[in-house]
Amino acid sequence: MERWKWFCWSRGMAPRANSFEPEPYSLPCPMPDWPQGGEFAKGTICIGELEVVQITRFERIWGCLSSKEKGNGAIFYKPSSIPEGFFSLGHFCHRCDQPLHGFVLVVRENAATKHSTGLPALVEPVDYAIIWSSNDFSDDYDRGCSYFWLPIPPEGYRALGIFVTSGPDKPSIEEVRCVRVDLTDSSEAHELMIDLEAIFPHLPCQVWKMRPSSRGLWGTGVSVGTFCCNTDLSSRDKLSVHCLKNLDSSLNGMPNLEQIHALIQHYGPTLMFHPKEVYLPSSVSWFFENGATLHKKGAKAGEIIDVKGSNLPLGGQNDGEYWIDLPDDDDNKDSFIKKGNIETAELYVHVKPAMGGTFTDISMWIFCPFNGPATIKVGAANFSLSKVGQHVGDWEHYTLRISNFNGELWSIYFSQHSGGEWVDAPGLEFIGGNKAVVYSSKSGHASFPHQGNYLQGSEKLGIGIRNDAARSKFFVDSSTRYQIVAAEYLGDVEEPFWLQYMRGWGPSIKYNSRSEIDRILSFLPFSIRNAVKNIFNSLPMELYGEEGPTGPKEKNNWVGDERW
Repeated sequence: MERWKWFCWSRGMAPRANSFEPEPYSLPCPMPDWPQGGEFAKGTICIGELEVVQITRFERIWGCLSSKEKGNGAIFYKPSSIPEGFFSLGHFCHRCDQPLHGFVLVVRENAATKHSTGLPALVEPVDYAIIWSSNDFSDDYDRGCSYFWLPIPPEGYRALGIFVTSGPDKPSIEEVRCVRVDLTDSSEAHELMIDLEAIFPHLPCQVWKMRPSSRGLWGTGVSVGTFCCNTDLSSRDKLSVHCLKNLDSSLNGMPNLEQIHALIQHYGPTLMFHPKEVYLPSSVSWFFENGATLHKKGAKAGEIIDVKGSNLPLGGQNDGEYWIDLPDDDDNKDSFIKKGNIETAELYVHVKPAMGGTFTDISMWIFCPFNGPATIKVGAANFSLSKVGQHVGDWEHYTLRISNFNGELWSIYFSQHSGGEWVDAPGLEFIGGNKAVVYSSKSGHASFPHQGNYLQGSEKLGIGIRNDAARSKFFVDSSTRYQIVAAEYLGDVEEPFWLQYMRGWGPSIKYNSRSEIDRILSFLPFSIRNAVKNIFNSLPMELYGEEGPTGPKEKNNWVGDERW
């Protein structure tokens, strides 16, 4: 049949020789036995009237792989080894070109809590609605075809996932549950897994990964790990699938202080700086000890900052009234401080709940006294700038996301100037045991998962700001050189004075950056000048003036989500 040129396979059928079945992923080394205490890494997390378990073992149901586009394919799985008494909320979709790494949650009612509304937390669906099939029904042969089903919940309940079968029979309702409305939260599609129309031209369907709409430090949304679909490609609306809501404010699955230390010591990455890096990190106290000064608007001279930052103005917001600068009238000391002192450098750790307390985010902040000027790449040519991009004081970070079900490192967020990216564990580079490498780019200190040249601009045209990352003898081992500075949910972590300073960590200096940019443009053929100029204009404004950054607490991701 015509459909077989797309190499579809289903449960009980061996995949074709030229199809791809991803291997299950596991970390390089076994996890240790975590310190005991609380419900962290116990396998089950209570979120109010429900208990949830994270399932990472799957049974394949159906998959499809394009013969034209390498790696364009997906496999749909059902959770396997579900503990007795727990029920499925939906199935799982995974791309064919990546190691198998993912989860879905299964649920049961918490027998220790009463129903807040008098209604059970979970009920069976009343029926299923078919929302897509790879069978075009042109004949009676449907072996190897897929059917997507959405549970139809009773009134007052919601479906939290889609179920897949490899035949036209509906899934059993006995193994599936719908959730009472007040125990659910809104979710949104955020990553396209596969566009099935590219494989089945007359059967449009886009499959999306889901995430809770309520995320960040105070977010209550709990990701279920299921997927949603859009079968009307002319509309941006995806089929509505909700997530769970954690109504247990105790966040019982979060790690205690001893467990946090164990996690950092086991997973703490090696922060690697470029071999030609001039502007290395230091500790905040070293920066203060060596002459950093506090300036107040209207004052003629700066004030020496106490080693702990106790004389910094605390709280408020960045109103331009205060800023930190290098020592006054001392060019030699100015240059000395700019270079930092990597022997004193340490990571400043902020621990916070993620995904409604089912994950822990360990954000690790590094301070560099100076951010160096940028290098512009235009095709094969590189232009080192003298001012554009430089500023006093540079705060960068990366974030480890840990599963609270078992303490497994799930992914790392790499902060990159005004953006960043999440990289799941299979895409990380490990340097020893389960410790990843985080590469800090030359001069700008953006974080990247691998060595190489990363372009901030247009990769297609080869135009933008260079971010060069490479191994060297300059590194900081964050598994040993760290300080926990904040963990709001614990309530007993004393924050340093400087963390509560909300103003600039460097002065704001405006200068005519156009002269440097125009110098570069003058070397280019007229045919590409406008394109290059447009790319430069789209880059962050921080490149066009010395703008000392605010501290970690003033960043959106301190309480928000890391663009996950």
